[in-house]
Amino acid sequence: MTVAPARPVAVRDGVGDSARRPDAVAKVRGEFAFSSDLGHDRMVWGATVRSPHAHARVLGVDASAALALPGVHLVLTAGDVPGVNRYGLERRDQPVLAEDLVRYIGEAVAVVAADDPELARRAAALVRVDYAELPALTDPELALSGGGPVLHEDGNLVRHLRIRRGAMPAAADIVVVTGEYEVGMQDQAFLGPESCLAVPDADDGVDLYCSTQWLHVDQDQLADCLGLPAEKVRLTLSGVGGAFGGREDLSVQAHACLLALRLGRPVKMSYGREESFVGHVHRHPARMRYEHGATRDGRLLYVKADILLDGGAYASTSAAVTGNAGCFAAGPYEVPAVEIDCRSVYTNNPPAGAMRGFGAVQVCFGHESQMDRLAAALGMDPVELRLRNAVDTGSVMATGQRVEGPAPVAELLRRVAGKPLPPPPGTDPRLLPGGMSNSTRAEGLLRGVGYGLSVKNICKSAGYDDFGTARVRVLARGGDVLAEVHTAAAEVGQGLVTVQAQIARTELGVERVTILPADTAVGDAGTSSASRQTWISGGAVRAACAAVRARLLERAAEVLGEGAEALRLESGQAVSELSGRAVPLVELLVTEIEETAVFRHRDTQPLDPETGQGDAHVAYAFAAHRAVVDVDPELGSVRVVEIACAQDVGKAINPAAVEGQMHGGIAQGLGLALMEEVKVRDGRILNPSFTDYLIPTTMDMPPTVLDILELPRADSPYGLTGVGEPPLLSAPAAVAAAIRDAVGAALDRIPVTPEAVAAAAVGR
Repeated sequence: MTVAPARPVAVRDGVGDSARRPDAVAKVRGEFAFSSDLGHDRMVWGATVRSPHAHARVLGVDASAALALPGVHLVLTAGDVPGVNRYGLERRDQPVLAEDLVRYIGEAVAVVAADDPELARRAAALVRVDYAELPALTDPELALSGGGPVLHEDGNLVRHLRIRRGAMPAAADIVVVTGEYEVGMQDQAFLGPESCLAVPDADDGVDLYCSTQWLHVDQDQLADCLGLPAEKVRLTLSGVGGAFGGREDLSVQAHACLLALRLGRPVKMSYGREESFVGHVHRHPARMRYEHGATRDGRLLYVKADILLDGGAYASTSAAVTGNAGCFAAGPYEVPAVEIDCRSVYTNNPPAGAMRGFGAVQVCFGHESQMDRLAAALGMDPVELRLRNAVDTGSVMATGQRVEGPAPVAELLRRVAGKPLPPPPGTDPRLLPGGMSNSTRAEGLLRGVGYGLSVKNICKSAGYDDFGTARVRVLARGGDVLAEVHTAAAEVGQGLVTVQAQIARTELGVERVTILPADTAVGDAGTSSASRQTWISGGAVRAACAAVRARLLERAAEVLGEGAEALRLESGQAVSELSGRAVPLVELLVTEIEETAVFRHRDTQPLDPETGQGDAHVAYAFAAHRAVVDVDPELGSVRVVEIACAQDVGKAINPAAVEGQMHGGIAQGLGLALMEEVKVRDGRILNPSFTDYLIPTTMDMPPTVLDILELPRADSPYGLTGVGEPPLLSAPAAVAAAIRDAVGAALDRIPVTPEAVAAAAVGR
């Protein structure tokens, strides 16, 4: 055994470094394997038969014409589901294949297996389904009032959250503003459509390779649907082409497994873009009524809010989104009294569910629009009004929960407000409203500046047992030390694989780290949503590394003849703090060391069902945005000139990745503010393509000015705070506020259309 003086060298690409993503080069070159690239010997293709009706009774299915085609192997309907024909994240209310009813246009009624994808689609088109059309309920207000058909056994109300705190003040000398606001349906618009490969095996089980956000919850639902024990349904994460909440629910997974198990052959399913629009959930459309009361010097006295979310045909995550929207309806402000009612309802519209921001985006537009309206009524600067009411550490939120961690809301706002404003527009058409169409030549442009503040919870809430599992193994390989990290945490593009490797390098003092594919052979890691994975799975990796480190130091202590408490791991060595001597780790690894750890955050509690009060959230994250826009009032066209964002991240584990999250969140927020809306009429999506559903391009994106605060928390790994959702939350509100500032008129709905801008400018 070699004992020598220590050779201290800082570990590269550890926590706090802008480590390069291991998948970056392959993705840029188009060499990365996404789920749609999967293949297998003897593979056949699946396709889905979908309902053309928003609400109808299924009278019968005739597959004879489809089965008559050469190369068509199988058509399955609801009666062929061997287990429970229901799935769902919060309520098992959605059928794998529709039985007696369809509740939205695009609902799956049958699945087909054929030799190639085009043949499978042709066969699906030949499956005849007889329907008796029923009245469709597409207005959420009507669903709430009970004026339409009852869509589920328990009625049309998914959840009603009431929040009551404090006493409403007397009406004397109070400035009151009211407003009604709407947020349209936004699509996650991930570039990789849903796809998977199901491979049956000899033990009557199935191996599923899929793009998802939560392997274990998929496994649980699939096992029930397939009538199999969970251990016979094995999932491995395949390359994910974006998610943003749209892959939390099942889509292709159950259908592919059903076909594969019945045929005894591998089955691949992959949606086209149009099918993807009906194959996953979208952001909840929202209608909101607000009332704010304040003193004449701008101190908030109360907030009343009535929020209605259209959940569509099935529950998905509507109950949890309702909880978030209600909890954050008053915003990041100190408010002595609140009366908040947030409801979600079933309709015959496409199902709504998780999307980045998860309810907090919709209400942010509401409460920030109200703050601007209140500032105007008071004759006060909107920045000053926000500063006067911003929460801080120790403040009490609408739910009665005290803010325990950093809450630099005022500082974030001061940072974006203090940035220099961009120069006036020139004559370059690329930088003017209308862009290269040359519709504007800088004459008559109006400039506006708007602000937004936001708050959202991090991690799961309301008593949920939120945990992550990690397995870490160290071994000698090729004369060096290799650390292997294994979790079921889904890498959906956020850089989690990179972060796990950074943590292992830091904790173990080694350079070589391999992240094994995420699968269900290791314990649950929870969902890649709620800005939680770096906190939860990162915490699990850190804990497993600590257990491995302890065992390595025990071995080193025997060699060095010193106490393990005086040793540390550094640069592939175990180093003594006392003598300065070191022993190479590779010589300690005659046998490998492996440890598994489970990490949990502190307990939370459900909200009181009557008052909505309770210690429901692990932590809060805050962000501030300032948007600068140029508006052509005649055409209603808008150019976002610049967006500044300041965000507290606790600790930037990977600063470059944090900046990437901020850029991406701003882009999605700009899209919701100006152009992104799933248009639905009578339950039918009218624009299911990226030709008609518009998302920002590089030409639409303005320069962004980013400010990252690092105020470490006391209760998270390395003091970090989740970073994925906050940069989106108040970006739409800030852009809308800037347009209002430019045209001098109310704009109460997003996305803000050119027609709305032109009408507002005429009426100002």
